[in-house]
Amino acid sequence: MTLPFLIHRRTVLGALAALSSGLAAAQGKPETLRIGLQKSSTLTTILRTRGTLEQLLAPLNVKVSWHEFTSGLPLLEALNLGNIDVSADVADTVPVFAQAAGANLTFVAQESPSPAAQAIVVRADSPIKTVADLKGKKIGFAKAAGVHFLLIAALEKSGLTFKDIEPAYLTPADGRAAFERGAIDAWVVWDPFLAAVQKQSAVRVLADGRDLASYQRYYLAGTPYAKARPDVLGVFFHELQKAGAWVKQSPKDAAALLAPVWGLDAGVIELANSRRSYEVRAVVPTSLAEQQRIADAFLAEKLLPRRVNALDVPLFKPGA
Repeated sequence: MTLPFLIHRRTVLGALAALSSGLAAAQGKPETLRIGLQKSSTLTTILRTRGTLEQLLAPLNVKVSWHEFTSGLPLLEALNLGNIDVSADVADTVPVFAQAAGANLTFVAQESPSPAAQAIVVRADSPIKTVADLKGKKIGFAKAAGVHFLLIAALEKSGLTFKDIEPAYLTPADGRAAFERGAIDAWVVWDPFLAAVQKQSAVRVLADGRDLASYQRYYLAGTPYAKARPDVLGVFFHELQKAGAWVKQSPKDAAALLAPVWGLDAGVIELANSRRSYEVRAVVPTSLAEQQRIADAFLAEKLLPRRVNALDVPLFKPGA
């Protein structure tokens, strides 16, 4: 099912979820906070591995369940369907597609910019030397991910449009396989997948997000849940902040913790984490300017069904 189809059911499902939540609380039964995440959801993975939220939410009579997704778009589809309550970080592009489909979502938190944490790469022996050389080439990337906007911005800067390339919408795992067997000419990807291919294969970076795409990542919740359980979201927000500070202060310890969970070398993870800000902050209207630029770029390429107002979204206020 597609996101637009799922949106129509969101209001009813949200109301049923809120009713169920209220009945559970009244009967003294534990509620379950369902969190969706990706492999690149570093801070949420740390909380999951440590069991931090389970410990802190137990006094609120809340349990936690975890649900992994391949990329941001299916993650927000699940959030809109009501299959999860909270989304771990997704790239700044993903909420734009959700807004265009009429999603009933609340922005919970934002990571400050990490432009070098995503890039366009080619094989080291590729004849492609500049972004302009991508004209007519087959390029792999995840649809609606941050790299989607990076590619559009890089092409525009080089005098090209999205119509000048052949897109191949691929998950990170499928993108890596296609890239290494030569089925695509270039791959646009984010960390830790970017760091992994840089460490393990002979590649060149054509461009990263610097001066092109800020790459801010967002944490979201279904609006009915945000209204019903601001106390739970407050705990989630503050623990994300603590985890982000710990990753930057203790990079080797963080890499050692994540290595067995992700199945990646600690050196790969440390490189990836060095390019992410992990500064978790509240979302305020002034910080959404990049969101509008992203939305307008996708609309210009006819990749969105309608214009999106980036400010037309509820914002969670920690401590409110």
